Amino acid sequence: MRHRIIVLGAGYAGAIAAGRLARRLHRDDVAITLVNAESDFVERVRLHQLAVGQDLRPRPLNGMFAGTGVDVRLAKVTGVDVERGTVTVVDADGGRGQEHELEYDTLVYALGSGWSDQGVPGSAEHAHEIASRAGALRLRERLALLDAGRPVVVVGGGLTGLEAATEIAEARPELRVALAARGGLGDWLSPRGRDHLRRVFGRLGITAYEHTEVSGVREDRVVLADGTSIEAAVTVWTTGFAVHPLARATALEVSGSGRIVVDATMRSVSHPDVYAIGDAAQAIGPGDKPLRMSCASGTPMAWQAADAIAARLTGGKLPDVPLRYVNQCVSLGREDGLIQYVTADDRAVRAALTGRLAALYKELVCKGAAWAVAHPLLGIPARRRRVVREPVRPAPAVKASL
Repeated sequence: MRHRIIVLGAGYAGAIAAGRLARRLHRDDVAITLVNAESDFVERVRLHQLAVGQDLRPRPLNGMFAGTGVDVRLAKVTGVDVERGTVTVVDADGGRGQEHELEYDTLVYALGSGWSDQGVPGSAEHAHEIASRAGALRLRERLALLDAGRPVVVVGGGLTGLEAATEIAEARPELRVALAARGGLGDWLSPRGRDHLRRVFGRLGITAYEHTEVSGVREDRVVLADGTSIEAAVTVWTTGFAVHPLARATALEVSGSGRIVVDATMRSVSHPDVYAIGDAAQAIGPGDKPLRMSCASGTPMAWQAADAIAARLTGGKLPDVPLRYVNQCVSLGREDGLIQYVTADDRAVRAALTGRLAALYKELVCKGAAWAVAHPLLGIPARRRRVVREPVRPAPAVKASL
């Protein structure tokens, strides 16, 4: 009987993990099932481009994993029972809402995150999000209806907010684009990075409302904590992400934010037959700091988990690769960008790459990430190893930091 591995979620982390497992393990010994609610792989790092009218290349999951030994199941995950080792799903192919139960021996939880309205009144009803393809498409339709001179306000001064504001301003220069940030504009960047960001905002005509607390969203405006407001025909909400709520409903140990607590191999500290990667996982990186929700974290977490699973099944050596950051890549429209180099624990250093060269660098990063997902069996040495034994449910793992 083959060892059953189920991967939940086909974002960057889940899709990469599934492909890497297929490359590491002999298909006669394992059955790998990748469960995802959508039929295509979504390039989440490009959703701000989709929102302004650019078309993204479709990447059907069935085509990507054809011939790999990975079984793609299009379904919505509705429950996980980590005590029984089962996942409950509703198929997305016209199953009339009927639930099915899948059994696993090893589970890779990669359901990721969605947008968070932070509990701000009116944000869920009146603001647009670009954390999902559906949200980006809704924003795309709304922006297309705006006449010249209409105001667009992006709330949130993080990487997603900067990319959304600059993309909209570049694609639609006739609109009045503003960004409201709780802190200073790019205050985590190096002086060189901040200076470049301000120059780009000036060139694109983006108004920055710094040190601004948003207390409410209305249909036609953003309300600030001091009682004033900013006119907004469209509000784009980019204040952070919230993880999928499913993990909190299980017996898995989770953090206060609902992320699954894992050790250095991405293994759950409470249920060793479960691994968590990407935004769904609370992994500790350099400086004893949790890894931030990002593609930059999710991809190496997927490598680590897949290699650890393969090692444990085949009697190989566990991976001992520290997860660290190198840079933060920010697109500032199609013609400009910012590559902020950082320490291992994600703090900005003096060096930064800016301008057209930085835009090309970011584009290569995006293309490389999509290529790695779309070609899951290429670029990895063929080291398929046989499973040496069918492991029993192991004892709880010991917490460890990276």
